[in-house]
Amino acid sequence: MFRRIGGQCVATFEHDEVRVLRKVAAEVVGLLTDGMDHTDPVVSRLFPDIYPDRPEDSSEFRLYTESDLKTSKIDQAGAILAALPDEGEGEVRLDGEAAEAWLRAINDARLAMGTRLEIRADTDLAEELDEAVLEDPGSSRVFQLSVYAYLGYLQESLLNVLPDMK
Repeated sequence: MFRRIGGQCVATFEHDEVRVLRKVAAEVVGLLTDGMDHTDPVVSRLFPDIYPDRPEDSSEFRLYTESDLKTSKIDQAGAILAALPDEGEGEVRLDGEAAEAWLRAINDARLAMGTRLEIRADTDLAEELDEAVLEDPGSSRVFQLSVYAYLGYLQESLLNVLPDMK
């Protein structure tokens, strides 16, 4: 998907890919701007306690760092939205800094989706998707697992190109 052309990471996205990426990035922004709920497992995954055995220290650390981290995550998701074509299909060109922002935003989206889908490190994604298709091929779970897998593919593609740019 991504390839290196000069000092840029370049990919061409189909209309449906643009729609999915816009939706995923917008959902991450929404999650972070609509009154973040720290009891939400997704928020906890994106903003883990730095000192899990010392809640007071974690709370103090969060007080000083969370705002900047949240702004950074929103900006990274915004980098995806800014680089994608406004409508339809199109080419995306990312310099090294934008590519790294995309990687972080894709990672946040995958963490959020993985948490909601209960994906663990030992989950066989292909097997999970096959089971979901057998159960109900038109289910939202099949779609969500497909998007999760697509984001992984996109992330890997970008990671494979990025080292050549440094």
